[in-house]
Amino acid sequence: MIFKQIPVGNMENFVYLIGDDKECALIDAGWDCDKIIKISREFRTKIKKIIITHTHYDHINDLNSIFEKTNAVVYVHHTGIEAIKKINNKINLVGIADGDVIEIGRLNAKIIHTPGHILDAICVLIENKLFTGDTLFVGSIGRTDFPESNPAEMKKSLEKLKNLGNDVEVWPGHDYGETKSSTIGKEKKNNWFMIQSSLIYF
Repeated sequence: MIFKQIPVGNMENFVYLIGDDKECALIDAGWDCDKIIKISREFRTKIKKIIITHTHYDHINDLNSIFEKTNAVVYVHHTGIEAIKKINNKINLVGIADGDVIEIGRLNAKIIHTPGHILDAICVLIENKLFTGDTLFVGSIGRTDFPESNPAEMKKSLEKLKNLGNDVEVWPGHDYGETKSSTIGKEKKNNWFMIQSSLIYF
């Protein structure tokens, strides 16, 4: 497996390169197109798919540039399609939903719809790695005080993630925690938002 956590931009974002010798996928496309393309070439692989965890600008800011350099197919939750079309209506776009599976070479990426931070938020499970975007951070969660947020839906989404195996690795969309990754088990023990039962989030 090819796997690389890549820090990008000025908001402590992470994007991820994952795949095999046949093809790779990029998870999120917020910043630093040239840096991302350079790393993919170092792995001697091509980015053929881009999976967007949600359509806030810091996760799609450089999507058009990366698309133009790779011609990759872009996958986004179907409720986020219009947001992507506004960037470039010529993007090769596929709408996805909860439970869908995207093939990345010999790997399978399972889509888990996790609304709350924003309606089109998803997590992506590839083998034992869960890419959580702004749904779940190390020690925290994505904000739910935006106009498009829904605290009640966030609670349901977190409960869905808690049902995954404790050893599932958590790879967040931002470097906001004490460590750059975690596990579901650790977050269930240490993340207040995963522990408590109130609908009050920030």
